[in-house]
Amino acid sequence: MSEERVGFFTDTSVCIGCKACEVACKEWNAIPEDGLSLTGMSYDNTQELGASTWRHVAFIEQAAPQGRTQLPLIEADPDGGPGSADGPGSDMRWLMSSDVCKHCTHAACLDVCPTGSLFRTEFGTVVVQEDICNGCGYCVPACPYGVIEQRPRDGRAFKCTLCYDRLGAGQEPACAKACPTESIQFGPLDELRERAALRVDELHEAGVDEARLYGHDPADGVGGGGAFFLLLDRPEVYGLPPDPIVTTRDLPAMWKHAAGAALALVGGVAMAFAAAGRRPR
Repeated sequence: MSEERVGFFTDTSVCIGCKACEVACKEWNAIPEDGLSLTGMSYDNTQELGASTWRHVAFIEQAAPQGRTQLPLIEADPDGGPGSADGPGSDMRWLMSSDVCKHCTHAACLDVCPTGSLFRTEFGTVVVQEDICNGCGYCVPACPYGVIEQRPRDGRAFKCTLCYDRLGAGQEPACAKACPTESIQFGPLDELRERAALRVDELHEAGVDEARLYGHDPADGVGGGGAFFLLLDRPEVYGLPPDPIVTTRDLPAMWKHAAGAALALVGGVAMAFAAAGRRPR
């Protein structure tokens, strides 16, 4: 890695759900439209990350805990109609978060890729080379976040590249540039972690006790992410695993056991042949 590691810090406390990041990502990377699944229950029409959704803005509507400072707060429908979270007269909030590939420090997708299609760039990010991908799909279950998906037409895997082409030209990723509230911040990872810690302290001082960081800790199960988040509730509320682990962490031990078993088998076969050779004829 010849360049300073860079990444994303997404501050969900200032996300307004405008989806400018989704549009900018699709436009710059020429990602095809993948269906608009309006269910009548949410404004979240893209629903999840996938081969043709590299940025996904999640909308979580919930009743706001009473007696605590919350961001953002909205008034519920006084008639208890659509949009009301908890009946007439209750307060509610929308938690919004622009999700993306985490560009893990210990990336299981890299471990399982048989062709070298997945590689780590000089910026510390993880990228799929679509012209080398053979569509085996091993990376899909390997990702602890469910980020990678294969496109139905040809089976190749796709995900966020953190705008690798833009980074090489000295530009910031398209999603961060398009974000009107600076919810998505791009820069050197160490600098972003310091900035994020200060932001959490600021929110705690303002009474937002639920503010927390997710994916920033190098001691977590994936060695920390190149994309991490400030959340206003538990990770699972946003559809994120609370304790992600690199799914290939046991591979070295498994290979060691397999090698031991193979040696034992070879030894057993050799002993059987030796014993057979000593029998009188």
